Amino acid sequence: MYGRSPGLVFGFHATKAETAKALVETSGSAFKPSANNYDWLGHGMYFWENSPHRAERFARDRRIPNAVVIGAVLDLGHCLDLTDSESLSYLSTAYHALKATLEAAGEPLPNNTSPKFCCSHDLLIRELDCAVINFLHAQRRRDMKKKQQAYDSVRGVFWEGEDLYPGAGFKEKNHIQLCIRNPNCIKGFFYPRQQVPW
Repeated sequence: MYGRSPGLVFGFHATKAETAKALVETSGSAFKPSANNYDWLGHGMYFWENSPHRAERFARDRRIPNAVVIGAVLDLGHCLDLTDSESLSYLSTAYHALKATLEAAGEPLPNNTSPKFCCSHDLLIRELDCAVINFLHAQRRRDMKKKQQAYDSVRGVFWEGEDLYPGAGFKEKNHIQLCIRNPNCIKGFFYPRQQVPW
């Protein structure tokens, strides 16, 4: 009953200039979900919640040529919010169901791993998490007769990067990430503007 987000949020996305232009000019009809097997929150379109700076840093770290940061006004709709204990319990149940399904088929579970080219200990390649979240979505689609409403979005908090300072409980790349599955949750795209003095 409380799984629906009550308001609008801003999300930010870094992409090539031509893709940004297409998204802004078509109000999102150029929506193209990511469908990599390592996507942290499953398949969908990704945004940094309330952080154009983090989107910009992502573009720099990934060396995206001619990168532009765009903003989006988002209604998360029915959200699988992984800051909520009930949502986390659904994810845990989905993991055990996926594990049993793969074991019955003689298939191994995927793993979350750190990239070989990086010195970071962060699990940046999230094949297990992606598989579990996508499996949960598939379960809910199958169980719609049991009134299992599909999720429009997924929201997760991530602690990433080096310690912010010695002994810190914060990391340099902490962020909230949003994965939009239902394109109708995107109310519009915009180019962020700079704050003006007043």
